[in-house]
Amino acid sequence: MLDSKKGKGGGYFFKVDPSSIKMAKIIRLIDGPIAMLPCVSLYFYERCKNCNEKHCGLHDVMVQVRDATLSILENRTLADLRD
Repeated sequence: MLDSKKGKGGGYFFKVDPSSIKMAKIIRLIDGPIAMLPCVSLYFYERCKNCNEKHCGLHDVMVQVRDATLSILENRTLADLRD
């Protein structure tokens, strides 16, 4: 996503158009999972210790939270931050 140039007038710059960089991708690169619990993560899934996901009310709520968060972050880009 980023590139750099050395020397006078150098620095960091976007390698791709900021309007093509989804906010969800940035968060995953910097912080890792977007989900609040590892058992509901799409890309960083880990089963919680001593938990039965089929009968866990918290799991079901956190899936809804993850999906609501992703519906926003997957539809916003880096370019949206400058507006």
